[in-house]
Amino acid sequence: MHRFLVAFTLATATFASVATLGACGGGQRFRYPTADAPLRLDRVVLYRNGVGYFERSGRIEGDLLTLKVRKDQVNDLLKSLTIVDRSTGRAVSVSMPLDPQTWANAALATLRPGQGSLAEVLDSLRGSLVTLTTTDGEARGRVAMVEQLVDAPDPNKPGAVPKIDHRVSLLDGDTLRIVKLSTVRGLQFADGDLAMQFNRTLDASAGEGMFQQVAVSIRLAGASSHDLRVSYVVAAPMWKPTYRVVLPDGGKGKALLQAWAVVDNTSGEEWKDVKLALTSGAPIAFRYDLHTPREIERPDLTDRGVQRQAEAMVGETTYTPPPAAVASAPSPMPPPKTAPRAPTRRPSPGGGAAATERAGKAYDGDDEYGGEDGIYATGEEDAPAIDAEGLRRSTQAQARAQTVSGQTRFELDQRVTVPEGTSTMVAIINADVDGEETFLYRPGGGGAGYELNPYRVVRFANSTPFVLEPGPIGIYSGGSFVGEGLSETVGAATSATVPFAVETGVSVASTTGMDADEMHLVRMSRGVLEVEQFSRRTTTYTVRAMTDDDGFTVLIRHSRAGGNYELKDRPAGTEDLPDAYLVRLAIPKGQREGVIKVVEQTPSRSTISIWNAPAVDLLEKLLVDASLGDDTKKKLRPIIDRRRALAKIEEQIAALTEQRNKLDQRAAELRQNLEAIAKNPKAAEAAQVRAYDRPMQLGDSSWAR
Repeated sequence: MHRFLVAFTLATATFASVATLGACGGGQRFRYPTADAPLRLDRVVLYRNGVGYFERSGRIEGDLLTLKVRKDQVNDLLKSLTIVDRSTGRAVSVSMPLDPQTWANAALATLRPGQGSLAEVLDSLRGSLVTLTTTDGEARGRVAMVEQLVDAPDPNKPGAVPKIDHRVSLLDGDTLRIVKLSTVRGLQFADGDLAMQFNRTLDASAGEGMFQQVAVSIRLAGASSHDLRVSYVVAAPMWKPTYRVVLPDGGKGKALLQAWAVVDNTSGEEWKDVKLALTSGAPIAFRYDLHTPREIERPDLTDRGVQRQAEAMVGETTYTPPPAAVASAPSPMPPPKTAPRAPTRRPSPGGGAAATERAGKAYDGDDEYGGEDGIYATGEEDAPAIDAEGLRRSTQAQARAQTVSGQTRFELDQRVTVPEGTSTMVAIINADVDGEETFLYRPGGGGAGYELNPYRVVRFANSTPFVLEPGPIGIYSGGSFVGEGLSETVGAATSATVPFAVETGVSVASTTGMDADEMHLVRMSRGVLEVEQFSRRTTTYTVRAMTDDDGFTVLIRHSRAGGNYELKDRPAGTEDLPDAYLVRLAIPKGQREGVIKVVEQTPSRSTISIWNAPAVDLLEKLLVDASLGDDTKKKLRPIIDRRRALAKIEEQIAALTEQRNKLDQRAAELRQNLEAIAKNPKAAEAAQVRAYDRPMQLGDSSWAR
């Protein structure tokens, strides 16, 4: 079997047929399939990124295969189409019609939602014959031009703005009529084809045009009969997972994990007896327009070639004899050579879906991952309503898994039929996993009104080789439903913690404190000391049970302090999360309260000079350090003694400096008082009176003055 990546050409032709739609939007809407072909739909692979991989196979007679593709799926098909001829023939080309509206694109583009105006529509229809109904009657003619009119605002009215209108020029025979657009009340097209194009554009805006089909013709060469396999990738709804976990008796042990996939068929055709596969993971998919023609703007150099003209010159007569030899006139310059056109390289429609054909390592597990048909089975009437063994027997997974490029693919063992416009649920996992029921407390508790209460959670280890995509999880225990939760992506060989209820019988209180350790000398060099000091955050959790004294375990989700904080003493059973720790606190039987401390610390290093005050204490610690040798202590002691003496001198200097500062402050206050007296004459006289009234004392020189 050979595979050919097919080159394609886009032919400029019109549609063979157009679906009849109500002109006013009230007609019946037709739902076209994503792709329609004489080949049988054999395989469907659905992804979680909004695309689906489709395979068709069969035998055709002749050299032409026609696929009818929905208009909104053309680009996806072009970038992923792969054709495999299992006989001796080969594909030559792929062709399809261009949009017949190309000639009216300028007018139709103005009808996009939120864009365009009546003036722009009329201006883009220059040359078209229209009839305008105005307040003064009707005006008929070909649209010549549309000009904008701006009336200056009234200067006597403050805040007035200019009025904007348009002037439409219509040419009717040899008469040019002018109509103001503000007076137009109706517009009628004389060209019925143009009106039809507008109707089609409105249909597309209403969601009709996207479901129209485009005929894709595949030309084959070689034998007259061809055994073909055609594959392509187009948009499709993502499949949705849903899960069930049945807790073991006693709350810990083997739990039952079941998973289903909900598949939606919106392709417009029935998937009859197809091989269905579901792929998890996050493959990249995007849209890319390959159907719309693209034109590249080029510089117009016409003027350089045509606007060259020799200047006319009046002849002159001379009496001088002509020379013996007359130079011949210069020959005209040869025309510029035209560079040959490079052959056009056309994109290949193959390869996009080829990657999905690479089968990875298949998982050959037990029957618990794949087996018999049937999702639900009815047990005996006197059997328990819901138990793990009954659910295990009643739900047999229909899918087997394999790994393809790091993605898990669930291949259904049996062919399925999914009618168009319906959903189908198929079982994909039915396995025993290690699980337990416990409590989980996170900052903020279980929500508004439950700030101090933990969640009741189920924890299970995904021991299957499958990646569990995000989806709802129903929890069953004791023969009935007890709650439900929502899980993130759970990889193979990883654990999941799913809250499903709030436990009001348990409360958790917490306190947080910050402190710092004393400095420690790390290194000393040339009078510079490198010191280390630990900053610590201590969080204390106190768990209390209201009535339960049978013993239980609470998982505490402790957020990381950030930075380079690390746990000082890691509590037993602590698990690491991307942004937090999961700390386990076990309350023994017979007790209702438990306390645990989580200490995080981060080292902070800095340098200080030997002349700084903290250096004295650090140096004195070295003299009593047992790890320091006697010779080193003997050399260090004179330095410490001198540093102590210097410290005393520094204390004396500090005391004298403080005394000087106080004296300076008093002197400044005295100067301020003297300046105030000098500025106030009455204050000066009062001071003089007080001076005369006081008793004369020996040595008082003021009396002499």
